[in-house]
Amino acid sequence: MSKNDLVLLDFWVSPYAMKVKIALAEKGLSYEAQEEDIFGGKSDLLLKSNPIYEKVPVLLHNGKPIVESNNIVYYIDETWADGPTLLPACSYGRSRARFWADFIDKKVRFVFDAGCSIWKSKGGEELELAKKDFIDILKKLEGAMGNKDYFGGDKFGFVDIILIGLSSWFSTYEKFGGFEIENECPKIGAWIKKCNERESVAKTLPSPQKVYEFVGMLRKMNGIE
Repeated sequence: MSKNDLVLLDFWVSPYAMKVKIALAEKGLSYEAQEEDIFGGKSDLLLKSNPIYEKVPVLLHNGKPIVESNNIVYYIDETWADGPTLLPACSYGRSRARFWADFIDKKVRFVFDAGCSIWKSKGGEELELAKKDFIDILKKLEGAMGNKDYFGGDKFGFVDIILIGLSSWFSTYEKFGGFEIENECPKIGAWIKKCNERESVAKTLPSPQKVYEFVGMLRKMNGIE
């Protein structure tokens, strides 16, 4: 097997799998994507490769599994260090990137869980609280970005990759929540547009309509509508 023998266990609408695909694209790496049937039955390969969490994404590199999306992006950046770097060059910049990645993804999965509270809501006070939580998180992220184009400064990098996959669900949150991110958090709105100009992002993220339809299906499955 070559150094670049890569298989990604994927699910098309998973924002966590999206960040891995964007990182692979940024590094110019080719891979085989294996779509998992999350509802009909997970493959034996997935259950064997990620026995603790039994979820995607999993990156198989020469048959060896790497799990958890942030960890996979770290691995990609370190293993193919001769390509464009995703983490900042200085130790301070890397520490900040890891902090904000942890804020976004690890501490109760702030952004995704807050957004899911919006589409799971049946309206009223519950919905307003969910919207407030979600917008407050985005405002904190705006503060982290400051006046820069990207979270790492003037270069698309690690934290951008961690968050932009999650943004594929934002349009759905807006529709179910009755708000617009561009009005509430204009810096984040501009950042999303700028990131979507990148080929790695544009080719990875599914259409907002497909995500909306998928979430509509989840709402019906959960008896919300």
